[in-house]
Amino acid sequence: MSSNVSSDVGCLISGNVCNGSCTKREVSVTSSAISMTVGIISNIMALFILIKAYHRFKFKSKAAFLLFASALVLTDFFGHLINGSLAIYVYASQKDWEILDPNKSLCDFFGVCMAFFGLTPLLLGSLMAVERGIGVTRPLFHATALGPHHVRSLLGVTWMLGLLVALLPILFQRPYQVQRSRSWCFFRLQGMRDWVDVLLPVLFSVLGLLALLVSLVCNTVTGLTLLRCRGQLDRNHYRHCRNTSHHSEMICQLLAIMLVSCVCWGPLLITSIILSLHDHGEDQTSHTHMLLVVRMATWNQILDPWVYILLRKAVLRRLFQVALRLCSRHAKLTSRWQGSALGSSMNASSSMTSRPDFIGLDGPFLPDTAISSPP
Repeated sequence: MSSNVSSDVGCLISGNVCNGSCTKREVSVTSSAISMTVGIISNIMALFILIKAYHRFKFKSKAAFLLFASALVLTDFFGHLINGSLAIYVYASQKDWEILDPNKSLCDFFGVCMAFFGLTPLLLGSLMAVERGIGVTRPLFHATALGPHHVRSLLGVTWMLGLLVALLPILFQRPYQVQRSRSWCFFRLQGMRDWVDVLLPVLFSVLGLLALLVSLVCNTVTGLTLLRCRGQLDRNHYRHCRNTSHHSEMICQLLAIMLVSCVCWGPLLITSIILSLHDHGEDQTSHTHMLLVVRMATWNQILDPWVYILLRKAVLRRLFQVALRLCSRHAKLTSRWQGSALGSSMNASSSMTSRPDFIGLDGPFLPDTAISSPP
């Protein structure tokens, strides 16, 4: 899902065509182009890092995770490329759907892409969490049941499931609907609807929320298992847990992906269920809220690749070393300041004690100038 709704919050009207000026249209096209470019570059960088790690990594337990992660980044890449190109084309055509799409075929294709590239990353994220949970809690079963062939089969099933859900409106002859901002297409959430029109967006949202819930449960179980594994002191268990640093790196990445998905996709999934079950008609507030949550969802595919770019063991180690250097430098400056302050105070006290002056009853006198009493 690309950022194709970045300039439509102030352009919501009830007519057929948004009557924004040429400047607004140029800003919208520029915003979509920039978002698409940033997303594509980020996903290419993350994909290069994952492929390089897959070819040089020696532990077989991480190969499955890297395959799933590469599939996720590849899906996000095509999501930015396809949806971003469609958004730019719609903006460049002034969002005049009656002229650019008289047969509703472009809107159906746009809706299928939005649904597929929105749901599939969530399913892949949950699949990665399940794979890590099995790899940490059942390593022997993971080594035998999750080989490269099985991973590719699971990827194919996940992509087919996402495509099937996206094609359901076409199969049930419930075409996708141009949303009120006229910049994107999605499930029918307004107007005349029957139970099938209500079921389709609810099914999409429930699957997405279920994927987030599975990720949360699996990551929690895996994290607790790693913490317990690190706390064990017996020798046999230590051999099993000596590679927990690699597991910890993957768990950190999974937690970041889950957090990004929950923040970006949670509001859209919940809003879709609410709008599906309760028809708000031409309510301006509901459509503005829907547009805002879609904008939040578009950031998911931009932030996902940066998880793999930043949350790597090498990068984290360098950041930790930089933090240690800064802390040690601050400690040295503090100790120097304290030492100089202590030295100056000691010098002052020594000078006070070594002064030749003495204090008498009548006041301070120097030895040379002391008044002697008459004989």
